[in-house]
Amino acid sequence: MVKISADSTADLEQYFEERNISVMPLSITLDGKDYLDGVSIKSSMIFESYEKNHTLPKTAARSIDDYEEYFGNLTQDGSAVIHFVISSEMSVSYGNAVMAAKKFKNIFVIDSRTLSTGIGLLVLKACDLRDAGLDAQEINDKIIELIPYVQASFVVDTMEYLHKGGRCSGVAKFFASAFSIKPMIMLKDGKMVVGQKYVGKLDKCVTKYVSAILKEFNDPDYTRIFVTHTYADPEIVESVKAQIREIMPGFKNILETHAGCTVTAHCGKGTLGILYINKPN
Repeated sequence: MVKISADSTADLEQYFEERNISVMPLSITLDGKDYLDGVSIKSSMIFESYEKNHTLPKTAARSIDDYEEYFGNLTQDGSAVIHFVISSEMSVSYGNAVMAAKKFKNIFVIDSRTLSTGIGLLVLKACDLRDAGLDAQEINDKIIELIPYVQASFVVDTMEYLHKGGRCSGVAKFFASAFSIKPMIMLKDGKMVVGQKYVGKLDKCVTKYVSAILKEFNDPDYTRIFVTHTYADPEIVESVKAQIREIMPGFKNILETHAGCTVTAHCGKGTLGILYINKPN
């Protein structure tokens, strides 16, 4: 038996349960209180805290001991485990999980080199392979091959959170606000980098972003595409789905999820991205 597992940063919401995926919630500290991502804290609480106190949460990986206990529970029936974590460039989750996994047999820890539903795409692909009857080693090997082809990107509506978290300067924030600049954040080599900068209202910027991404990464795995956002305007979300259907009608599943506390803490409300696997070629 093979169990698929992921840290909460995969942002799969209802799909965790639907596809029988075990979840390891990351630690979140907000206003002096400790929470577990997706269990005792939701993104809406981060928005409320920021509006009231202008404070952002601190995110933290789970400890080696936490992972040992978690893996112990998953493997007590003799199952093999494939566990996905956020990029090792952003967190020590991968290192802690690898250290914990050394005490067990048949645990494969995968450094996704991405975040949010970029991880989720790999997790669901692993579920597809599990359901097709592949063993843990085969699933691990196939997923490792796909990691470089995950297209993960977002358009950020406000620079407030990036500035408050020390990820952009006050000057950059000023010019972004003054000229209505909406930057695209891309995952490259396991890190978040700034890509194209769009100017104008968010709905227009998102339309340009979706068109540009689908044009550049134009050989997708049509199994699924994610529209993941931090509680963006529902009209914008539906417009993005319609745009995807028009430009790339081949997608079998357009899946919508809300980004969890990790993305929310970095990017703020209104952030929206499309994420999918672009075929190796």
